Amino acid sequence: MNFGKLARIMRNTGPARFFVPIGIIFIIFGVLTLGFNTDTYLETTGTVTAVEEAPVAADEPQQFDVSFTYTVDGKEYEGTFAGLSDEYQVGDEIKLFYDPADPVKTTNTKSGKFFAPILIAVGALAAAFGILKTVKAFQLSKALDARVPAGETSAQTPAFEGMKTASGVTEYYFRFDGNSLKPGYLIEDADRKVLFEGKMLKNSLVGARVFEFKNHVTGVAKEHEVGHTTTSSMNDEFFSVSSTFKFDDESVWDVLHDKGLRLSTNLLSKFPHLIYDATKDGAPFARIETSGVYVHEEDEAQHKINLPSGRMYYRFWTASADFETLFLTIFAISETEQTMVE
Repeated sequence: MNFGKLARIMRNTGPARFFVPIGIIFIIFGVLTLGFNTDTYLETTGTVTAVEEAPVAADEPQQFDVSFTYTVDGKEYEGTFAGLSDEYQVGDEIKLFYDPADPVKTTNTKSGKFFAPILIAVGALAAAFGILKTVKAFQLSKALDARVPAGETSAQTPAFEGMKTASGVTEYYFRFDGNSLKPGYLIEDADRKVLFEGKMLKNSLVGARVFEFKNHVTGVAKEHEVGHTTTSSMNDEFFSVSSTFKFDDESVWDVLHDKGLRLSTNLLSKFPHLIYDATKDGAPFARIETSGVYVHEEDEAQHKINLPSGRMYYRFWTASADFETLFLTIFAISETEQTMVE
C-alpha cells in the first residue's frame, strides 16, 4: 500500500469526513423532530397531584417529577413532567400544552414550526460544505500535480531508500544555533564546516521577522522577511498537520513549489524520527530526517542521545549543491512543525 497516496486521500477528504456526518445527524434529528411538532398544541392549566424529588448528582441542583391532572372538553386526563427545576406543591396550578387531536400528549414547552426545517437546512448545508471542500481539495492537488511534478515520494521508493549510500550523495546537518545575538539555523558538513546559514537580524512580535540567508560556498547573502507562523489543521485529521508562514509575502510552500519542489512524509517514517522525501521537478532531491540535538554521529555516540528534539535539528542526504533551496525546505519544515505536505 502506498501510504503517501492514502495520506493524501485522508487529508483531502478530511472536510467531508468531518462535516458530512454532522450534516447527516442534523438532518436525521430534524426529520425526527418533525414528528414532535408542538406548534399546534393548545395551552391549558392543570392541577398538581404529586411531587417527587428526581435523582441527581450531589453537585447538581434538585429536580422534580411532577404529576398533574387537566381537563379537555369535559374529560379529565393525567400526566407527568419529569426533571422540572421549579418546585411545585400539591394543589398548585401548572401550565401545560396538549395536542388537540390527542389530548393525552402533553408538553411543558412548545417548539416553533420552523425548528425542524432549520435543523434539516443546517444539516444539508454542512454536508454540502464538506463535499464542496473535498472536491476543491482534490482539484487543488490535481492542479499542483500539473504545475509541479510530484515524482515518487514514498519511503518505499528505491531511489530514496538507497539515497544515503548512493554515489555522489553527501550527508549534511541542519541545526539550530542559539549561541549568538543573531539566533538562526545552520547547514554543516561532516567536518562541521558551515555551508549555509539563516541568521535572524530582527525579531518582531508584530509583523515579519528579518533573516539573513548567507551561502558560505558562494558568498552570496540575502535578507528575507519571514512572517509569523500560521497553523491550519482539521481536528478530525490524524494523518497530517498542515501549516504555513509568509516568506517575502508569499506562502513558503508556494515559494518552494515555484522552485519545482514537492515534499512528503508518511506513516512509514522510522519511529521516533520523521522522514521527509523531497523531489525537485519530479526527481529525487533529498531525504530529510528529524534528529536529536547532537546531529553529528560522533555526538550521538558520545552523549547517547538519539531522540528527536522537536523541530530544530535534522540530518539530510542529497547530491545537490542548491543549499538555498535545501535550507529553505528544512527551514519551512522546522518553522511550521509540518508532518505532511505536498
